[in-house]
Order: sequence, then C-alpha cells, then structure tokens
Amino acid sequence: MNNPKSISLVFPLYKDKSTIKIMIFKSLRILKKTKKKFEIVIVDDGCPQNSGKIAQLYAKNYSKIRVFFHKKNRGYGAAIKTGIKKSKYDCIFLIDGDNEYNVNDLPRMLKAFKNNDLVVTYRYKNKNNLNRIIISLVYNKILRFLFNTNFKDISVGSRLLSKKLKNKVIIKSDSPFFNAELAIKSKYSGYKIAEVGVQHRPRVIGNGSVVSIKNIFLMIKEIIVLFIQLCLKKKLPH
Repeated sequence: MNNPKSISLVFPLYKDKSTIKIMIFKSLRILKKTKKKFEIVIVDDGCPQNSGKIAQLYAKNYSKIRVFFHKKNRGYGAAIKTGIKKSKYDCIFLIDGDNEYNVNDLPRMLKAFKNNDLVVTYRYKNKNNLNRIIISLVYNKILRFLFNTNFKDISVGSRLLSKKLKNKVIIKSDSPFFNAELAIKSKYSGYKIAEVGVQHRPRVIGNGSVVSIKNIFLMIKEIIVLFIQLCLKKKLPH
C-alpha cells in the first residue's frame, strides 16, 4: 500500500504567464491540507513571456518552490521530464501550468494512489472547442486500438506517480505524447494504474501548443516508434 509521506508537485510553463499566480497559490493551499512534506517544482520551457522569472519572484518568499529553466523551448514532455528529474519526494503530482485541470483533485488522487503505482485522470466532460474534442477522441481511439489499452482519456495532463516509476519507466517523448507514453509503458511493465475522473475548464487566455502541426507530426512519429518497440519487437520499456 502506498502511503507517501511527501509530495513533489510539478508543472511546466510555456504560454502561461496569466496563470502562474493562480497555480502557485492553489498548489500551496492544497499541499498544506495534505499535511505531508511537499515541494513545488516549476519548469519554464523557454517561455517567450518570461513566466519562469515571475515564478522566481514567488520562490523568493516560499522556500518550497523551486524554478528551473530550459534555455530554449524543448517541448511539453521535455519540461515534465525535467520536473520529474528535479523532484525529490515520495510521489510526484504532474499537472499542466495553464489551470485547465484543478490541483484540488489531489486528495482524491492520493486516495486512489494507496493501492496503485500510477493514477491517471479522465475528463468527466471535455470543454475544449469542437476541433480539440474531435482530435482528442480520435487520438484516444487510435491509442486504445494500437496498444490494446482501455484508458478513458489518456491525454489529460494531471497524474500522480510513485517515485519508483521515475527510474523504472523511461519516457522518451519530448512532446505531449509524454502522458500517453507514461501510462502505456507503465501498463506494459506491470504496474498498477488507477483512473480518476476530474473536472475540466477550457483554456480562456492564450492558445496552447499541444495541437500545433509540429506537435501532431512529432506525436505521430513517437506513436509509431512506441508501437514498434512494444507491439512488434515485444520489448519492455526498461
């Protein structure tokens, strides 16, 4: 049974200048309520808005906040991987920095985590625009078919993982495919995975880069590579 004594909350920043303050203070409030030792790890992925520098201003007043920088934009998955690498506590709570998902879901995720190694989430209702909803539906169907999984909504950027997965499940993706690769590789490696439903709010300020043409092509490439590795060559992801 997993009963972590400490938590690392990780979120990346790119075009998220408007949500930094919200994310930091919501995270601090919910982490204090868990009554566990905690830290907040923020990764500025070459943000053109200098979001990381704003986060650093808060870090000066809160010793539990640490901020790291990529000199240039390396991608969503790369930012998350840096955050995981810098994390030092028992379990790692990954969440997007744009406030689309609610950090207050953490207590329910911790409850599910007690008997599992990884907790992934799914949206009760996808409140994105129609194009993104269609892309998400197709994406999930393709991955369920290719990898013989039954994850409800594998692209949601909110999950909780055991520290042991940090070194045991090696993630290659630098793109938003990171979330799917983590879940799929964890399943193929035999780790216990739970799914928890969460509320979703559409991004109201700025535009995310997840469904950019560049990311779509990169994700297709990474899906093909993973399919060859796991399903054709039958190699476990260690």
